[in-house]
Amino acid sequence: MKTKTTITLSVILVLIATAAGLALWNQFPPDMASHWNAQGIVDGTMSKPWAILLLPAVATVMLALFIVLPGLDPLSKNIAAFRPEFNLFIFLMMLFMVYVYALTLVWNLGFKAFSMTTAILPAMGLVFIGVAKLMENAKRNYFIGIRTPWTLASDLVWDKTHKLGSKLFTAAGVVTIAGIFFGDLAFWLLMVSVILVTITSFVYSYIEYRKIQMNQ
Repeated sequence: MKTKTTITLSVILVLIATAAGLALWNQFPPDMASHWNAQGIVDGTMSKPWAILLLPAVATVMLALFIVLPGLDPLSKNIAAFRPEFNLFIFLMMLFMVYVYALTLVWNLGFKAFSMTTAILPAMGLVFIGVAKLMENAKRNYFIGIRTPWTLASDLVWDKTHKLGSKLFTAAGVVTIAGIFFGDLAFWLLMVSVILVTITSFVYSYIEYRKIQMNQ
């Protein structure tokens, strides 16, 4: 996916979502559900203006950062090498944000015959799989990827860690999607997957770096 196409489609998505929220303004209660716990029970609310405008604003800021930060990277030429995958990830993140926003609007319109947790899990799993694709192709840089002191110090460590990270994120994505069949345990499957991926990648990058140092 080209950068211009990514930006255009992402902006259109956010604008459509915002327009939908504003068009339905009068149908929402003064205080809207904005957060759900692991059991899918509402445990946080926001005033209507914040609930309708905050997520589109956050998505817009995220998109701006995705566009600007790679150009500030001293290794921006490396980012250019996997730009199509990065662009696809950006669009996937915008889709995810708009999907969560849509679920929030639907819930606050009174359609509550679904579990918010169960509805979000498949989308989260697809995001993880998208991250896996990005990891598989990412080259060393300071903004995108598994950035430990050891991956940033060595292209070889970076490549090995990201190949492993790609497999781990794919597994985490599959486990997260499968969580829809595990009820209240789904949230913990998600959290454990993320923690294991983080710790394993961190430790692996250190071990690979030490191997290189010992062989020099």
